[in-house]
Amino acid sequence: MRYEHLGHSPRIDATAVIAPTAVVSGDVTIGPGCQILHGAVITAEGGPITIGPSSIVMENALLRSSASDPLHIGEHVLVGPMASVSGATIGDEVFLATGSRVFNGARIGTRSEVRINAVVHLRTVLPPDSTVPIAWVAVGDPARILSPDRHDEIWEIQQDLDFPGYVFGLDRQTPDLMVQLTERYARHLARHADDIPLTDPSAG
Repeated sequence: MRYEHLGHSPRIDATAVIAPTAVVSGDVTIGPGCQILHGAVITAEGGPITIGPSSIVMENALLRSSASDPLHIGEHVLVGPMASVSGATIGDEVFLATGSRVFNGARIGTRSEVRINAVVHLRTVLPPDSTVPIAWVAVGDPARILSPDRHDEIWEIQQDLDFPGYVFGLDRQTPDLMVQLTERYARHLARHADDIPLTDPSAG
């Protein structure tokens, strides 16, 4: 299904194939030869999403942008099933495997691989030809690639990246952080109440 969101409708090349159960919402540009499979959700939350030619978004993957962090997927990229990518820049010929997670402000260089259940954290920069092993975590700029059992090292770097401040504009030390965060984010997401379904496949 395709939706107009905040006055923007998806722009989809005539040669791209969008599965009937995929959701494409808002300021989204999908290039020639792309394949968007069943259950994928591509939602532009105030900033644009661009998907380059011949890229594939597999089942139940989530691609999301924000006003501060557009999302760009390069050419010949494979986004695996149940992967999640938010407000990042993904270079050409990148493989994001099943269950991988890429967070806001991250940049992944050309020909890199983020393997099954691996994480590229907030504002992390991976140079070209990088590999994040299965379930490992890339964090920082320049990126350190660490096994998940090294949580204290990951957290030491992650604290300075300031997820609540960068993504939600809130101080981590706020006593009612989750109250303010959820109320603010709920107001933001409530804008989808005004979305307009686009029943014509050629709309936008």
